[in-house]
Amino acid sequence: MAIDRGDDPKRIVVVGGGIAGLAAAYRLHERRQGGLPCRALLLEAGPRLGGVIGTTYRDDFILEAGPDTLFTDKPWAVDLIKRLGLSDRLIGTSGVHRRTFVALGSALHPLPEGFALLAPTRLRPFVRSGLLTWRGKARMALDLVLPRGQSGPDESLASFVRRRLGTEALQRLAQPMIGGIYSADPERLSLRATFPQLLQMEAQHRSLILGLRRRRLSVPGKGQAPADSGPRYSLFATLDNGLQTLVDALVERLPADTVRLGCPVAGIAREETCWAVRLKDGTDLKADGVILAVPAFQAAALTHDLDGDLTQELEAIPYASSVTINLAYRREAIPHPLDGFGFVVPACEGRTIIACSFSSVKFANRAPAGHALLRAFAGGALQPEPFEWDDERLLTAVHRDLQELLGIDTAPLWSQIARHPRSMPQYHVGHLARLATVERQLGRWPTLKLAGNAYRGVGVPDAIHSGETAADALLAELTPTRGEGCATVTPTEPAGACAEGDSLL
Repeated sequence: MAIDRGDDPKRIVVVGGGIAGLAAAYRLHERRQGGLPCRALLLEAGPRLGGVIGTTYRDDFILEAGPDTLFTDKPWAVDLIKRLGLSDRLIGTSGVHRRTFVALGSALHPLPEGFALLAPTRLRPFVRSGLLTWRGKARMALDLVLPRGQSGPDESLASFVRRRLGTEALQRLAQPMIGGIYSADPERLSLRATFPQLLQMEAQHRSLILGLRRRRLSVPGKGQAPADSGPRYSLFATLDNGLQTLVDALVERLPADTVRLGCPVAGIAREETCWAVRLKDGTDLKADGVILAVPAFQAAALTHDLDGDLTQELEAIPYASSVTINLAYRREAIPHPLDGFGFVVPACEGRTIIACSFSSVKFANRAPAGHALLRAFAGGALQPEPFEWDDERLLTAVHRDLQELLGIDTAPLWSQIARHPRSMPQYHVGHLARLATVERQLGRWPTLKLAGNAYRGVGVPDAIHSGETAADALLAELTPTRGEGCATVTPTEPAGACAEGDSLL
C-alpha cells in the first residue's frame, strides 16, 4: 500500500518531541539531504523538546533531570553523536572508584570484584563479601550443579533468579539492580524481553556462574578480571556538558519549519490517499506517513478511532513513575569517602530512595571543586508512593536515608526535584508476544510507525534506534524504489534493553 507520487516530497508527521521523535525527524532530514523526497514535521504538545532528557546548570553544577548515561555497547547514540559532529564532546566515566554499593541496614556493601550481571565470576572476592549470608552464598553456589531449566514461552526475572541463585540473591542483588534500570517488579518482568542472554547462557553452559566465568576468560586480556568487571563501566559515557547537548544539536540541525511546540494531537485517521492528523485546536494536517513517538498509552489514545485492536494492545503496556532528586553539598559535609559510583537499595530495606548516584565521582565537572553532587531516585513499580508526596515530605525522607547511609548531618546547599509521571514502561511477562501482535496489527497500516521506549529497549540508545528504524521503514514504504539503502526491517530480536548499562548508576 505504498504511496508513490514521483518526486513529490512525502509529507511525514512525527508526533512526540522526546529523543525518539527527534531521532526520527533527524533521520528523515538526513534522508532528504541524501536525495529522498520527504519533508518531516515534528509536533510536540509541550513547551520544550527532549522528553525526560533535561540538563540544567546552577552554581557550576551540571544537573540531569533524567538519564545521564549512554551505554556505548549499543551503538546508536554514539553513531548519532558522531553524525552531529559531537564526538569530541563524549566523555567516559572516571577511571577510579569504578564500583557500586548495595545498601543493607545502615551499611553500604560493594559488589564483589568480578561480579557480572547477577552472579560472581571470581570466588575469593565473593566469599569475602558481606553482601550475602553464608546461606545465601551456598545457595548461589548450587547454580554450579543445578540442571538446565525447562524451556518455556516466557519467564519472570524473579522466577529465573530464584531457581538458579536463590531468594537471597533475588532480594539483595537482582531486585535492586534491576530496579536501577527498569524501576520494575522482577516478579512480573519478562526475562526474554530484558535479559535474554541469561537464558542463552543457561542453555549453552547449564550454569549461569560457569557461563559468565567462561565469557570473562574468553575475552583477550581478561584472564584476570579488572576491578570494574561487574557492570562494564568503561562502556558508560555521556556528553561533557550534559545530555541536553544532544537534544540541542538535533534541534539546531533540523530546518526551522520542522518543529511545532505547544501543538497537541487529538487523533489520527486514514483517508483515501493520506493520513489526517487531527490537532486539538480542530485543524487537520495531511500526511503521507505518521510516526507516533509517544508513550504507548498516548499512542493508544491517538489510534482509538482508527484501530480498536491496536489501541487495546498499546493500552495494556503498563508504566511506572519516578522521581530524580539532585542534591548539592560541600564535600566536607559528606563523611562517606564516596569511593564508588553510587548505591542501590533493595526494596525489602523499606527506604524511600531506590538508588543514589555519586554524580560528581562518576563523571568529570559535575560539581565545582570542593563540592559533591548526588542524584537520588524514588518511585518505581515496587515503591510508587513517594512519587505522590509533596516536595517537603519527599526531601525529608531522602535526607533521612542519606544521613543513615552516608553520614550526612547537614542539609544540602540546595535540591532540585524532577518528577517523571508514567515514564518507565514495564516489560511484563508476555511482552514480546504482545509486540508480535502489535506488529501484525500495524501491518494493516504500513505507513504508520511506532517509536519510543515502550517496545524494545528503555535506554537512550534504544529510543534513538527506535526512531531511526521507524523513519527508515516508513521511507521504504513511501519511496520503494529509492529506499533500498535504508534499514527497513522492524527489529524482531528480544529487547535486551539494558542488560549491563543505562542503569540509574
